[in-house]
Amino acid sequence: MKTIINKMSFMSLVMILTMTLIPTLTFANETTKAIGPKTEVPAKVQVMLDRLEEIKEMDKSNLTRAEKKELRKEVRSIKKELRTTGNGVYLSVGAIIIIILLLILLL
Repeated sequence: MKTIINKMSFMSLVMILTMTLIPTLTFANETTKAIGPKTEVPAKVQVMLDRLEEIKEMDKSNLTRAEKKELRKEVRSIKKELRTTGNGVYLSVGAIIIIILLLILLL
């Protein structure tokens, strides 16, 4: 009976540490990458960022409804493409749950 309680307490401790430490570490890595002075932005990404700034600074009051819609589509497509060029690893909630269940079953 004592071994079951020890095993359950160990597993709960591992789950709590996993849920608290891993997100903190991933956010720490992302911020250091963004702030680091040695990080160079690829030319293609810089062109897209410049275009977004250009669209943001535009005077949209004299544009027609169709032109505004076209600009919104362009901004969405640029943002979508910028998200796909990131080098991060993203895990969904379902994947995290499956990993935790596998760890519980294997340990």
